[in-house]
Amino acid sequence: PGLTPLARIAQRAGFEVVVAAPHRQYSGASAALTSKEVDGRLALVDGRPPGLPDDIPAQGVKAAPALISFIAGYGAFGPRPDLVLSGINLGANTGRATLHSGTLGAALSAATQGIRAMAVSVAASHPQHWETAEMVSERALAWLLEQDADERVLNINVPDVPVGRLRGLRPATLASFGAVQARVKETGKDYVSMTYEGASTREEPGSDHHLLSRGWATATMMRAPVDDHAGLELPSFDAGGTGGTRLEVSTGTVMSSGDDQPSGEVAAD
Repeated sequence: PGLTPLARIAQRAGFEVVVAAPHRQYSGASAALTSKEVDGRLALVDGRPPGLPDDIPAQGVKAAPALISFIAGYGAFGPRPDLVLSGINLGANTGRATLHSGTLGAALSAATQGIRAMAVSVAASHPQHWETAEMVSERALAWLLEQDADERVLNINVPDVPVGRLRGLRPATLASFGAVQARVKETGKDYVSMTYEGASTREEPGSDHHLLSRGWATATMMRAPVDDHAGLELPSFDAGGTGGTRLEVSTGTVMSSGDDQPSGEVAAD
């Protein structure tokens, strides 16, 4: 259901909108490029978010969010997009745990191609106040469209409260912890058992988690991968090789499962 508010605000902003989204929940996918292929073709399914305007085409894709925005940049769903909106995710994406977010992964994947991108999350697993998230998203999008496109992503988190109870939107820093913490419960010969629980609240005034828990929507800027060795002298040495010949450098490939594998899983070698 969170796809529909973003589609509506993009349409009101004058964009020609296409919805392309994972066919199921893909939480924790980060910027993974996993997919399900049938006979070497990326699998698509019919599907429309509830309440989506009839004039907006929609397509379900059996792939991780980041792969969908990645291939959109190459014309998979029509012309190369000028804007990618990812979400609205069910549950907050705050703190350093945003590293693992599929919602952020899709937006960052677009940003690496020079496409403006915004990720939006609502701080509830079963949101009741979509109108609040839509209002905040629309205001945030208006700001984003005034900025030059670069390799940064606007990350918006919205509390699930009525519009009349929202305190407003504030810039925020990333909390030093994530929304979920894990610990090892048990280890055995062929397994590791983990437990997951909500992170304990820390008082970090100005952080996204702190502000969100007090009724503010938050805005943080996330950056696509860049080299950063400021203040460091990186390791180096000369090995005495003659060089001179240009070598072919192999890069990774998109990880795809076969038709008989569960959706989103990577087939074993």
